[in-house]
Amino acid sequence: MVYEGQLATMVPDIKDPWLIKLLGWADSFRTLGVWANADYPRDARRAVEYGAQGIGLCRSEHMFFETDRLPYFQKMIMADYPVERREALAALLPFQREDFAGLFRVMDGRPVIIRLIDPPLHEFLPDLVELVAELADLKIQLKHAPDMAAIDALLSDIRQKEQLRKRALSLREANPMLGLRGVRLGIYIPELTSMQVRAIFEAACMVVKEGIDVHPEVMIPLTSHVNELIRQRTVLEAEARTVMAEQGVTIGYKFGTMIELPRAALTADRIAEHAEFFSFGTNDLTQTTFGISRDDAEAGFLIEYMEGGILPANPFATLDRDGVGQLIDMAVRKGRASKPDLECGICGEHGGDPQSIALCHQLGLTYVSCSPFRVPIARLAAAHAALQETGRPHDG
Repeated sequence: MVYEGQLATMVPDIKDPWLIKLLGWADSFRTLGVWANADYPRDARRAVEYGAQGIGLCRSEHMFFETDRLPYFQKMIMADYPVERREALAALLPFQREDFAGLFRVMDGRPVIIRLIDPPLHEFLPDLVELVAELADLKIQLKHAPDMAAIDALLSDIRQKEQLRKRALSLREANPMLGLRGVRLGIYIPELTSMQVRAIFEAACMVVKEGIDVHPEVMIPLTSHVNELIRQRTVLEAEARTVMAEQGVTIGYKFGTMIELPRAALTADRIAEHAEFFSFGTNDLTQTTFGISRDDAEAGFLIEYMEGGILPANPFATLDRDGVGQLIDMAVRKGRASKPDLECGICGEHGGDPQSIALCHQLGLTYVSCSPFRVPIARLAAAHAALQETGRPHDG
């Protein structure tokens, strides 16, 4: 519906005593944990205020997009020699360390799952089409430059843009969603993920020295084969031990992985032998199970599919019980057959959808993680799921 003019709105009062009592009742019934997705301390504060029991997803790459970090990250991408790459990563380390320390301070003893860099490198560079257009514009300006100073400045800009264009072209992939990203990128550029792990553990040690309890959980994304996890975890655990030895502090931590590819779900028993927790990336798992791109489908044929009754609901809004749900069920069962105490959760926006939460409860997941704003809804939905299972009445 479209309304003319500006509607009067109000900010929800999460501290309303009646709402607090209602959510308290919900918490006493639910067995499913409710965590939050948070990338910055301000998000974590809101999550705690809304009742989150931990951070189920911190997307570490979001920190690289900040204006004071992006130039260093682009320098790392553009580096031709290892020494240049190490210099760029060394400049990024203090930024990441402080980001993670801020999260640990806010969460104050609650678990914090930090996902290592996931997207492909081209996302951190300017768009290739835009670069070509900017180069063409600079070359036109060069023809009409008024003096040598202007020519020199334009030539410098052209050289810089040309270097970016060449690197963007070399990183271009026909389907980057299925390309060099996640654990594959960590294996391809081991210094990058080692820097992230060093930042996590230096931050954890620093905050522990401040007297704050810290529980970091490091998550390796997009694993499809157990050997990827073995290779990456071996390198990263060595880095964690080195940092703790340097700092003279012992941190309790976990290493785990995301299950977001069908092959990972099918081989979850083997993967669980080398992971202490699973987090289901339900967005990518839905994309790879259906074989569709969310960005394209939601703006295109998926609308007709739902209107025509081909699909009962948008699978990116509500978990697909018969397909994706079966893969999650299989992965949980196989994973816990290898490791009975395996922690399992989901960290996509499905974690805030009541129908999806009910399915997660039925599948025996440890927790759901969602946007801080959806945490209260998730707490209520988890209680409803528990009450439905026991046959006790409830409203809603």
